[in-house]
Amino acid sequence: MGQLIEINQGEIKVKFDSPTAGKLTFKELGINDDQLILEGGFLRLTFDLDGIGEHQYFAVPTVEISYTEKCAETHWQCDFNGVTILDKVDHHGHSTVLLLDRKKLAELEHHHENTLVIHAEFPEKVQLLAADSFINLFK
Repeated sequence: MGQLIEINQGEIKVKFDSPTAGKLTFKELGINDDQLILEGGFLRLTFDLDGIGEHQYFAVPTVEISYTEKCAETHWQCDFNGVTILDKVDHHGHSTVLLLDRKKLAELEHHHENTLVIHAEFPEKVQLLAADSFINLFK
């Protein structure tokens, strides 16, 4: 298991060098809550899956983002290799769960570049919670 993490205001980039099975929290990735304050309410998560080798996607690849504020409405868009695979508005409150279609991910895979990009728009400044936010892409 290995990841390279880069964090800027409103942007997190995670580069995997091998598939990591099961739930992987942002805290386990080495990200702390202080790095997850979104001043402008915008988030861009990039998961670079290039070069991970043989893998199988989890039955329902899942991304869950938790935050301290109760948000009335958030907009989420997921792109894999430049193709939008999910576009939704969430009215949930303190967290958002994104369920991805593994068949669509497999169909869109390339030999050299495989990048999952998640964009989020919050109505205000938010604080994400590293221990409660996770990805579960591989089995």
